[in-house]
Amino acid sequence: MNGISSSDEHKSHRQYLYEVLAGKSFRQLVRYGLVGIGINAALYVCYLLFVFWGAEPKIAMSIVYVIGLGVGFYGHRKLTFFHTENVRRAIVRYLVAHIGGYAINFFLLVAFVDHMHLSHALVQGLSIFIVAAYLFIIFKYWVFPEKKYAAS
Repeated sequence: MNGISSSDEHKSHRQYLYEVLAGKSFRQLVRYGLVGIGINAALYVCYLLFVFWGAEPKIAMSIVYVIGLGVGFYGHRKLTFFHTENVRRAIVRYLVAHIGGYAINFFLLVAFVDHMHLSHALVQGLSIFIVAAYLFIIFKYWVFPEKKYAAS
């Protein structure tokens, strides 16, 4: 035996799970998900409508991506990360982060719709989650970082 009883080990796993669920990053992830679901659900409907009305899928994605930029900046800055630091720096970093997100999204449409002939609706629907994961990490650690306090 390793010297830890099974009840202590079980308690340790429960404590760890509680700490993860009660942690700041987890709460931010939940808020990010809620804000993102609201924004992306509305934008996905817009995307499908644009394609239905005759827009090419990459053009429709580009239009809804730009719309989502403004709405998302406000939502994630205020509701997800409670960011109060330099707003100009955050805007510039937010736009740079989204250039990366846009590139990922565009590449996925080109690769899977244009070359592999998969459904644009399916690919765009899955792309939302891929880009969202990338953006959460970039937003948390670079766009809306926590204020660092100097040690006294």
